[in-house]
Amino acid sequence: MKPKSKSRRNFLLTAGAGTAGAAVAVVAGRKQAEVPGVTAESSNEKDGYRVTEHILTYYKTTEV
Repeated sequence: MKPKSKSRRNFLLTAGAGTAGAAVAVVAGRKQAEVPGVTAESSNEKDGYRVTEHILTYYKTTEV
């Protein structure tokens, strides 16, 4: 069996590290997504639980 060359192994390690570094840079540079209709004032914990159309649709999909 032929031994693997170290240059190939180093290339693969470098490529993997570079890909991971690029992924971190993309995530770190991304702005936080804004959710439409939700503001800092409307997401107050005192508002409590609200049944919305989305919630009702979810409940209908989980019925047995």
